[in-house]
Amino acid sequence: MSPKRWSVVAGSLVIAAVGGWLLRPTPAPTPVAPPAERSVRPQAVAALGQLEPAGDIRNLAAPNAGMAGTPRVASLQVNEGDAIKRGQVLAAFDHRDGLLADLERVDAELRSLDQEIRLQAIEVERFTQAADWGAAELSLVDNKREELVRLQGQRDQALAERKGFMADLELSQLISPIDGVVLKLHAREGERPGVEGVMDVGANQAMQASIEVYESDIARISPDQSVRLTSENGGFRGELVGRVLRISPQVEQRSVLSTDPTGDADARVVVVDVVLNPEDAAKVSRLAGLKVIARFDP
Repeated sequence: MSPKRWSVVAGSLVIAAVGGWLLRPTPAPTPVAPPAERSVRPQAVAALGQLEPAGDIRNLAAPNAGMAGTPRVASLQVNEGDAIKRGQVLAAFDHRDGLLADLERVDAELRSLDQEIRLQAIEVERFTQAADWGAAELSLVDNKREELVRLQGQRDQALAERKGFMADLELSQLISPIDGVVLKLHAREGERPGVEGVMDVGANQAMQASIEVYESDIARISPDQSVRLTSENGGFRGELVGRVLRISPQVEQRSVLSTDPTGDADARVVVVDVVLNPEDAAKVSRLAGLKVIARFDP
């Protein structure tokens, strides 16, 4: 075979081989399974708060002693955390002794006026009879009656003064308006109470927690959500269980600060009220104001 013919045959073979490779059946692509979705477990929301009575809370103020202003606290009969009863004396003020002295003075004045009025009434009757018999002038009778009216007027004034002293005397002691517990003392013996009053008292029939949730977490809180509470400083053992009762509609500045000095005191929070289970509320009925750590179950 000549070289030229051999080149033609070889070229034909190469073309046939290349065409056969290009025309080979393409294998179906192997399906690739999509990556499995990773389940993300929601995290519990944690926040700080404090225990407080679920019932009535009263701020008890000092009376106004007229020109002297607010009197000083002379004696305190209770301490923070003490259980109190309605009508119980909680404190006394330093103007009480002066009021007792004024009351004693006006009582003595009333006794004296009562005696003078009795004697003057006898005089009026005696001179009236004498005038009827012609033994006394009618002008004398009129004078005696005018004196009697004057004495009776003095007595009425003394009674009104006594009534005022009695009203002030009632205010010279701080009386509990409710059955409950002393939450906080704002003034001590010898101090003059300021705008905060003397003390805060609250009804302790039930206890709840006021929790300050960061505004960035509030979307993960819902009514009736389960909550577990622990004491930040060991005020009680174990956990308290409750549920979300109310979510405040207002964002405000944080007021319950952590013991961590680096805590964000300027954080914006939403107050969430948590009602405790009855058995847990009974355990902490005397711990109003205790700081707690709340964990809202997802």
